Amino acid sequence: MAAFTLDPHFQSPIRKQQMSSSFPNDSVGLVEPQSLKFDKALALVCGKVLEKYELVYETYGDLNATQSNAVLICHALSGDHHAAGFHQPDDKKPGWWDSCIGPGKPIDTNRFFVVSLNNLGGCNGSTGPNHLNPDTGELYGPDFPIVTVQDWVESQSRLADALNIKKWAAVVGGSLGGMQALRWSLDYPDRVGHAVMIASTPKLTAQNIAFNEIARKAITSDPEFYEGHYYRHQTVPTKGLMLARMIGHITYLSDESMGEKFGRDTKSQAFNFGYGVEFEVESYLNYQGKRFSQTFDANTYLLMTRALDYFDPAADFGGSLEDALAHAKCSFLVVSFSTDWRFSPERSELLVEAMVKAKKNVAYAEIDAPHGHDAFLIPTPRYMAIFSSYMDRIANEVEKSES
Repeated sequence: MAAFTLDPHFQSPIRKQQMSSSFPNDSVGLVEPQSLKFDKALALVCGKVLEKYELVYETYGDLNATQSNAVLICHALSGDHHAAGFHQPDDKKPGWWDSCIGPGKPIDTNRFFVVSLNNLGGCNGSTGPNHLNPDTGELYGPDFPIVTVQDWVESQSRLADALNIKKWAAVVGGSLGGMQALRWSLDYPDRVGHAVMIASTPKLTAQNIAFNEIARKAITSDPEFYEGHYYRHQTVPTKGLMLARMIGHITYLSDESMGEKFGRDTKSQAFNFGYGVEFEVESYLNYQGKRFSQTFDANTYLLMTRALDYFDPAADFGGSLEDALAHAKCSFLVVSFSTDWRFSPERSELLVEAMVKAKKNVAYAEIDAPHGHDAFLIPTPRYMAIFSSYMDRIANEVEKSES
């Protein structure tokens, strides 16, 4: 078990969320982030070592007596630990996957104990570029080591140890989170009952890597970037981050969904014959980019996109995904969406074919949805029905083993 230190605000994982009459009945209610500080060094794939680090996470629901009903939620590129519920009674929005986590929802907190964390290198509490480097006394900035999906899974396994969770009933994630679920099945086959990969891929295509490079170049070309040391200059590469988010956001949506939202609508009835914002879609992208630049760290964005680029579990097996999956013991659910051109259904089908060849227990569904890659965040009826049915099966397995 990894050495760790409890944060003074740490609460036992066996606890109830605070509920309020102002929240919907299917909400987990008020939740409080928790923190664990790890004192055992973590050797990274890049060859560097983190001597100490901290992970911030949230929990929803109750851990059962045998610690067998735990579900790990892995976040995507810009996600964090706040997956469900509210931090304050007057919060306007709940956690990023609140549509799927809560009483009676696919990941039912009446039946599961759910853990959601902010990954290493993130910028929402876990150790990352915007934390102090103990060797220098300054913020890490660009000196924070490159982390990979494999590193995240190792740090998550130590979190599981600290919470006394020997085996996850399921590891669940969308997009980059799905890559982590797949990596869990390979690196810790005895600690995963089910792996759920939604809108994900076994590796990026060249086009996806190209999009990530353009986003990184937008950030690093910003005059306020200062080679990643913008903290010293008390500034933020806002323009670069805005552009990176705008590029990313376009790839997360489908042509159909953008057409339905904006069409060719303009902000005024006549063209201005200039280069300012005139179309509604331009206004939307600028708004999303500006908001993102005010809340997300540029160095973290670089780290996350590079982790995406590097992910390829088949690389250690001569490029054979079938061979990589050989030692996995869990069952799998793979879900794709018809209009997701970032991580297309064809990519999920390649993964499923390799699982079938490796004689793994796998269920697959392609959902007809107009929302593009973002469809994994949107509770469309067929998606919710399939997701709920699979998670219900897991909950029944857990409860049967308890009886």
